[in-house]
Amino acid sequence: MAEILVLVDHIDGTVRKTTLELLTLARRLGEPSAVFLGTGAAEATETLGRYGARKIYVVDVPEVESLLVTPAVDALVDIAASTDPAAILTPSHSEGRETAARVALRLESGLITDAVDVIQGEAGPVTEQSVFAATYQVTAHVTQGTPVITVKPNATAPEAAPTTPSVTKWDVALGPAQSGVKVLSRTPRERGDRPELTEADMVVSGGRGVNGGENFAVIERVADALGAAVGASRAAVDAGWYPHSHQVGQTGTQVSPQLYLAAGISGAIQHRAGMQTSKTIVAVNKDKEAPIFELADYGVVGDLFTVLPQLAEEIESRKG
Repeated sequence: MAEILVLVDHIDGTVRKTTLELLTLARRLGEPSAVFLGTGAAEATETLGRYGARKIYVVDVPEVESLLVTPAVDALVDIAASTDPAAILTPSHSEGRETAARVALRLESGLITDAVDVIQGEAGPVTEQSVFAATYQVTAHVTQGTPVITVKPNATAPEAAPTTPSVTKWDVALGPAQSGVKVLSRTPRERGDRPELTEADMVVSGGRGVNGGENFAVIERVADALGAAVGASRAAVDAGWYPHSHQVGQTGTQVSPQLYLAAGISGAIQHRAGMQTSKTIVAVNKDKEAPIFELADYGVVGDLFTVLPQLAEEIESRKG
């Protein structure tokens, strides 16, 4: 079976959930090979092997931490030239998409971004995507070169398939052009106890109907009861009620959780484009004509300040 290269997303060797999802999808297409850049490969090896990586290519050059995406681009292009993989998969975040675009250009290959599913077709990988602000679902496949695909978080549930991977140290020589932009400093983002918005299995979002930053406490209570991330509509973040890093939408973060609960959100196309691929959508809005109900699997017409506290109480009581 042909190799499927998977770019590992990690923090100092702690493999992120998006990578486990990519490895799970890669097993549908061939034999997963993880491409690991930076430090912490020893810590990551066991996790990568547990989720099916047959090989691990470790690229540990000093420039990895000081440059942007160029080391990953050079590594993937170099490894692909030697292994002739059937596909290259990267996470669908800003760095993953930029890396994928550059790799596709260098390999003269087709590129598919923001896939929500990947299966094996007769002519290679076939993807499913949401397009035109999530108005349509389409299938696509690459017709030239090695398919380079970015996959949205939560496209599939990670499934373990333990193996004992071989580990190969891969040397990449970076030229002067690759160091045109350097990282001068890093400031760790403060993290709370809630899951990351892009990786969360469940998201609870509030919109204009929350009517104030202090009222987001009711959104947070339901989120904490579920173990969910907190999101917000553009109207809510533009009003200063919640940080912009939590905005869900076409110009914010695009999410695809198992459960998306929208409270006080009308359902404008900008917001729908960021959450329409969620597996189950629940809407709470006192306006029965709100467009969000056209999208919702379950809808509650009512005041969120009445509905959500009751929901939180019910969840908390069932959790004991």
